[in-house]
Amino acid sequence: MADEPNTTPANSGLSDDAASGLAYLTFIPAIIFLVVAPYNTNPKVKFHAWQSIFLTIAWIAAWIILTVLAFVPFVGWILLPIHLLLFLGIFILWLICIIKAFQGGKFVVPIIGPLAQKQAGA
Repeated sequence: MADEPNTTPANSGLSDDAASGLAYLTFIPAIIFLVVAPYNTNPKVKFHAWQSIFLTIAWIAAWIILTVLAFVPFVGWILLPIHLLLFLGIFILWLICIIKAFQGGKFVVPIIGPLAQKQAGA
């Protein structure tokens, strides 16, 4: 019996765009893409994974700060609309990042994006 050629495609993983978009679903796929080859050597996927992680950290930090401040008398009532607007803004940023990543583009979030570019080596 002769050796059969390898019938699996050479690039049998996710495309760069799919991996970049999936990195934003939660921080877990982002961490996986930073650890698993060949994605951990791809600057595009690494950028989106780091930006996803930093965006998650920013969201959690903002949530903690606003939750603590909500318990301050009278300040909580003032912060409620700010709280809602902030999280609506973060949600819109998250959607823009996902859409751009799946389309093969890059949306650099202010402050967070340059940090992600530095970490990704891009």
